[in-house]
Amino acid sequence: MDTFHPTWNFVLRHPAHFFALGAGVGLMRRAPGTLGTLLAFPLFWVLDRSLSPYPFLAVLAGLFAFGVWACHVTGRTLRYPDYPGIVWDEIVAFLLVLFFTPREGLWQFFAFVLFRVFDILKPPPIGFFDARYKHGLGVMLDDLIAAFYALLCLAGWRALVS
Repeated sequence: MDTFHPTWNFVLRHPAHFFALGAGVGLMRRAPGTLGTLLAFPLFWVLDRSLSPYPFLAVLAGLFAFGVWACHVTGRTLRYPDYPGIVWDEIVAFLLVLFFTPREGLWQFFAFVLFRVFDILKPPPIGFFDARYKHGLGVMLDDLIAAFYALLCLAGWRALVS
């Protein structure tokens, strides 16, 4: 596959690249998805303090739609539709997980771990969507399913401890 590794100039060249690569976090050679997921925390704290639930979900829907575009443009430019440094999908999907997770640190820690495990291991149908649907929607969709799995596990845990 004819690809290149993006640089800071690439990140700053186009708004889609800036967001898709997590403001440069995606340039990291090791664990860009994990670092991108961590970026969701400060963004969540700002949105959670600023918005009531329905506007928060509306913003998330907008961020998802924006991500479809930004990830598509960036993947096409890199000639690698799901380049590992594209982390906007992790950011948005984990924002959704945090929205439905209790605000206590231990819950959020386990939410982070579960989301990363599902995003990395890609159990069915995550792997199916990841392998077959490329470009922006596919990039965003597999992380959305990983978020669903993480939330499912957290709901089970919450039911057990309640």
